[in-house]
Amino acid sequence: MTERKPPGVSFETWADRQIREAEAQGAFADLPGRGKPLPNLNAPYDEMWWVKGKMRREGLSFLPPSLALRKEAEDAAAAVARARSERQVRQILTAVNEKIEAAIRRPPPGPPLNLRPFDVEQAVARWHEGRDGEAAEAADGGITGGGSGTAAPRRPWWRRLRPT
Repeated sequence: MTERKPPGVSFETWADRQIREAEAQGAFADLPGRGKPLPNLNAPYDEMWWVKGKMRREGLSFLPPSLALRKEAEDAAAAVARARSERQVRQILTAVNEKIEAAIRRPPPGPPLNLRPFDVEQAVARWHEGRDGEAAEAADGGITGGGSGTAAPRRPWWRRLRPT
């Protein structure tokens, strides 16, 4: 604890003296951010900056559990597109299906879940179709034959996973 400001001494002079003495004793020599710019100095002010920073450091989610699970399901659908093997597709979808089924049994707080487990067999079949289409396109050199040259745009495969 620091000493109290003596009467008759201006606060600015007293504070400056305290800082100068602490610097001379080396109190500021080994601070973790010494010599580095302040983080987020140019960012707009946010009243909850410390809460958001703490949540980021702790790995907590900003979303309610039901929305976080929806996001995870979307990420799983995108991961299936990048999967290299059928086994990997099954692992990804099985993992997210377990979480969805648990959430259906005991609904999490927040907005409604509105999710159903993925049909793994159907997803694997579509994954195979996508792989076969890529292989045929690569064999053609990317050129499709016949027709007017304009094909109707196909919906992305992850949109086809969910029944409409």
